[in-house]
Amino acid sequence: MLLTLILIGLYLSHSSKSSSSFPSSLMASRSLSHPEPNQVLFEESSCVRKVILNRPHKLNSLTYEMISQILRNLEVYEKDPMVKLLILKGQGKAFCAGGDVVGMVLSINEGHWSFGASFYKKQLTLDYLLATSTKPLVSLINGIVMGGGAGLSMNSMFRVVTENTVFAMPEGQIGFFPDVGASYFLSRLPGYFGEYLGLTGARLDGKEMLACGLATHFVLSKDLLLLENALSEVASSDASTISRVISGFSSKISLKKESAYRRLETINKCFSRRTVEEILSMLENEAANGDNKWIIQAISSMKSASPTSLKIFLKLIREGRTKELKDCLIQDYTIACHMFQRTFNPDFIEVSRLDSLCLF
Repeated sequence: MLLTLILIGLYLSHSSKSSSSFPSSLMASRSLSHPEPNQVLFEESSCVRKVILNRPHKLNSLTYEMISQILRNLEVYEKDPMVKLLILKGQGKAFCAGGDVVGMVLSINEGHWSFGASFYKKQLTLDYLLATSTKPLVSLINGIVMGGGAGLSMNSMFRVVTENTVFAMPEGQIGFFPDVGASYFLSRLPGYFGEYLGLTGARLDGKEMLACGLATHFVLSKDLLLLENALSEVASSDASTISRVISGFSSKISLKKESAYRRLETINKCFSRRTVEEILSMLENEAANGDNKWIIQAISSMKSASPTSLKIFLKLIREGRTKELKDCLIQDYTIACHMFQRTFNPDFIEVSRLDSLCLF
């Protein structure tokens, strides 16, 4: 719970500087004005507990209620010696497309940025507790996983993907930055592939996720229910036992010829540069040497993103290589609070207000 206490301290520190108070009724009015029942489902099976994100019509984007419910149940599971394994999955075509930012942006525009800070603090706390749970966590990632969905799953012990999985961290496109610990889990990918993903918002499929290390296993979607049923019978927290069960359903992969991961040498050459400007210059030089569709897409994405967001993320991921997860999350929180207050610029609020995207 150390991170929780630190985040609370940071929140109180920032709140004292806010130009407007944080009314206790605001969070309830934002989150309960259109209440949705059963946003998260919890199932028990012998020694296994399942957490099922249940907003398929919203791509399982995270609300304050969902985060609160998962936190409460996770605390119970941690204390229960009968619980040996946790399974996290999403209903429908998405695992989780991120955090539902609509209410947050509305409250910030009304002068209550501290609602966003409270929401975000709770989300990062959940990410940290899932990552450090004493119970092994299997994330079944079938479908879209972006932003906050990556925060829930990318630091879990087992990350199972399928042919339907689509991963991306495109926060720069809405004036934010790849957060929820991205400076930790992306910085640990081979070479400078993490810089490429975070700065361009490029999408990966399940096979690419396995190849670069974002996933631990690749299972065909037709076998996912069989795997889930097999995991439901597990009565041990032994990592090797759980891995053997998953491996029994795993399939071999082969990357597409056009996969960016096959261009890791060029990615390292370009994205190892010191500044965003130097990275763009190197990419443009490479594009001039041939018709490289992925490079052209990378340049286009970076030029359409918030320059401030790109610079923030580049600094964070470079520092993240030597930091612990909790330190990366705390730094994410601090920067996000400044963005909510428009300390840097209004990019996040202005773009999100127009797009109403679900990412972090």
